[in-house]
Amino acid sequence: MSKEIKNVEYGLEKIFEGAQDFLPLLGTDYVEFYVGNAKQAAHYYKTAFGFQSYAYKGLETGCRDYASYVLKQDKIRIVLTTPLNSKSPINEHIVKHGDGVKVIALWVEDARKSWEETTKRGAKSFMEPTVEKDENGEVVRAGIYTYGETVHMFVERKNYKGTFLPGYREWKSDYNPSATGLKFIDHMVGNVGWNEMNATVKWYEEVMGFVNFLSFDDKQITTEYSALMSKVMSNGNGRIKFPINEPAEGKKKSQIEEYIDFYEGPGVQHLAVATDDIIQTVTELRARGVEFLPPPPQAYYDDIPNRLGVHMSIMKEDISKLQALSILVDADEDGYLLQIFTKPVEDRPTLFFEIIQRMGAKGFGAGNFKALFESIEREQAKRGTL
Repeated sequence: MSKEIKNVEYGLEKIFEGAQDFLPLLGTDYVEFYVGNAKQAAHYYKTAFGFQSYAYKGLETGCRDYASYVLKQDKIRIVLTTPLNSKSPINEHIVKHGDGVKVIALWVEDARKSWEETTKRGAKSFMEPTVEKDENGEVVRAGIYTYGETVHMFVERKNYKGTFLPGYREWKSDYNPSATGLKFIDHMVGNVGWNEMNATVKWYEEVMGFVNFLSFDDKQITTEYSALMSKVMSNGNGRIKFPINEPAEGKKKSQIEEYIDFYEGPGVQHLAVATDDIIQTVTELRARGVEFLPPPPQAYYDDIPNRLGVHMSIMKEDISKLQALSILVDADEDGYLLQIFTKPVEDRPTLFFEIIQRMGAKGFGAGNFKALFESIEREQAKRGTL
């Protein structure tokens, strides 16, 4: 059984008591990607991941600078935005970073207060509180920068009845492949540069009122060749979780260094999306062309009963089926979890997705770190970046 929860001296409930309440967050509102071709990216996420057409903004709606396609699956909303001219700052972002996450939007009751509370604590403003209106009501949005050029947008939509946001129209399409069982965003992981993790953690504590409830050092996250360090930040109600990674010294280049090199700075490494049936979801994703990291060796699956301990008696999944799909298993005091990681979904080896099913476990698969990172290293070796 993984011991990662032992890093929490008093348990999650006691730790969260320390979270400040000046920034109540209701959940993740949407995640916006800046991409080179939003129309084609939307087709990919619909075809491969089972997202559905939801809303659109572009030339046809009167927007002359960019086009945005909004996709939805259960509680997950992703926005794919592309510039419509070479002078757009969106274009500059894509030239530097490639396709990637620009905005992590957080659903709040009061966007103005959220912006005021965070900026007075030192956050750099991205967008001052702005009221956006149409015939369906109004939305208030405000944004701040976090690590790198990534933005947290506060979204207040209690007075809005429209499809997504003012300025968008409902996007109807004849092509809507069936969903793949993705439910909501479990967590989002950020990569920062050398010796930047603690400063980022401090920023989340002081500016956002988050708490650090799990920490992993380079003794826990290490292989023969590389290492990294990570700290998991969470808001007070535990709905928003942001693990923060930084590189650590190793014989060769770590996955975090590779990311920083190709993204050209800190940014979102991966989105972890939850499912209630990981076997069905991964089977469907594979059939649609989603590529996953290669499987760990046979010994990994032989050791699952030992790793799960008492939770083995309640495990519902057939290990042979998990092995056939390369799904990883880990446990903590509260239960077990199943997870798998895609290969990067861009040509640059940067952004990827995690599919996760929690069966009581609150951790992040610490017992899988070695197998996972060895798998990543095998992919790095193919790319010549290890």
